[in-house]
Amino acid sequence: MFPAMSEITGYHAHVYYDAETKADARALRDEIDAKFDTRLGRWHDKPVGPHPVWMYQVAFEPDIFADFVPWLALNRRGLNILLHPETGDDLADHSTHAMWLGRSIDLNLEHFD
Repeated sequence: MFPAMSEITGYHAHVYYDAETKADARALRDEIDAKFDTRLGRWHDKPVGPHPVWMYQVAFEPDIFADFVPWLALNRRGLNILLHPETGDDLADHSTHAMWLGRSIDLNLEHFD
């Protein structure tokens, strides 16, 4: 049985960066904040949760997906970004339902055990 689209309550974009790309991540974050109605998460200059590299999260509602995600694909400044729906199943959201802009990164999925 596949989940229904009605089970999607929102989306997260996890923007990955490191010391060398943090300025690009900051510029992207500033553009996102200026152009879109999103909730910007904290900077994590260390691995956190299932994310093995530095990142910040961008939470957004399903109604801006069609505008935000194509813009993000074209304006990501070479950064790798994990996109996933929020369905209440964190493991599936970060694995089975995951979408990537740029290179995919192996997540620490044992975090969800």
